[in-house]
Amino acid sequence: MAVHDGHDVLGDLMRGSLDHCVKCTVCETFCPVSNVTPLFPGPKYVGPQAERFRVRDEESPDASLDYCSGCGICTQVCPQGVHIAEINTQARAKLRERTGFKLRDRLVARPNVLGMLGTPAAPLANWTLHNKPFRTLVERTVGLHRDAAVPSFAGRTFQAWAKTHRSPAAERKVAYFHGCGANWYEPDSAQRTVELLEWLGCQVEVPRGQACCGLPLQSNGMFGPARSYVHAMASKLAPSARAGVDIVGTSTSCTLMLKREAREILGMEDDPELRLVSEHMYDICEYLGMLHDRGELRTDFKPLPVTVTYHAPCQQQGHGIGKPALELLALIPELRVVENDAACCGIAGTYGLKKEKFGIAMDVGRGLFEQIADAGPEYAVCDSETCRWHIEKATGVRTVHPVELLHRAAGLGA
Repeated sequence: MAVHDGHDVLGDLMRGSLDHCVKCTVCETFCPVSNVTPLFPGPKYVGPQAERFRVRDEESPDASLDYCSGCGICTQVCPQGVHIAEINTQARAKLRERTGFKLRDRLVARPNVLGMLGTPAAPLANWTLHNKPFRTLVERTVGLHRDAAVPSFAGRTFQAWAKTHRSPAAERKVAYFHGCGANWYEPDSAQRTVELLEWLGCQVEVPRGQACCGLPLQSNGMFGPARSYVHAMASKLAPSARAGVDIVGTSTSCTLMLKREAREILGMEDDPELRLVSEHMYDICEYLGMLHDRGELRTDFKPLPVTVTYHAPCQQQGHGIGKPALELLALIPELRVVENDAACCGIAGTYGLKKEKFGIAMDVGRGLFEQIADAGPEYAVCDSETCRWHIEKATGVRTVHPVELLHRAAGLGA
């Protein structure tokens, strides 16, 4: 069956949902971008309102679309079930087809390529990434903001560690979908995930050949390459799903991509391997929370007498699973968790890296940054790697995945 044959049933349903819009402006109220800049008139205007006048298979002439961050909050809060963010993402892709793709966007949309280039020369690559004069030059020539948070290359990959690791046999088996961030920049975090899952009684397999899930390409409007990346990633994970093994991921944006977004936004509902993978895909906190609800989660955690803040990123909220990380952290004795109520940190994947959008990203996240500063935590906690990097750079507070605290509380590391 073709990966993409033009038959977009979900796309038709999404576009049809705009007729349910009653112009209540709830999406406008909650939109983090339109609330801080006039450059984006709001999700209702560029979404349901403008979509009625767009012609299918023709590009959108409205350049304000480019300032939508794609955070998805508008879809989440719409009381009528209009798929506003998804409609805007598809329209933005058509706009980019007309305006073309900048070199900068082609680069940041391929983290796996950057990882392969930067890892062998990690010391030099990291020096350039954090060198102010060099970053200023990159801003002027490429358009990546000099102050935007960029991670350091680890100099090694998680996949290299996983090739030599043998997970102990256990009755429960899971497949670990680690994502680009864990492989190239945070291999220690991925290793902690495997160790925690094993401590919880899981045999962990790491499917070989994992690369990018295609989300950055989709976010930057490159739908054709994004579909190829999605299909390639799904083909690596499909054997596990076909064997009935649950797939868990620590990048909440990547798990959402394979769970739902690629099918809805890229029109890949007819890809059998993606459909199979999406049916077995879990965000790791979602998975552990499910085990706890069934009484199957080991909970003999050691006390961890520290204060942390928790921010549920937009993509995590897009799963529609509540905030299982909070429930899991509540199992750790003496851990004090301050939940942030800010909607968005502002980075939105690659959005806040760009010269013209960095200031918007900082303004969007200002409320969150202030809440973290007021709490004075030892750590800030967040499920998304790009959000963690952005929050840590903006606040100076070390920002970690919930798994890191669970790993420590399990007595597996300092």
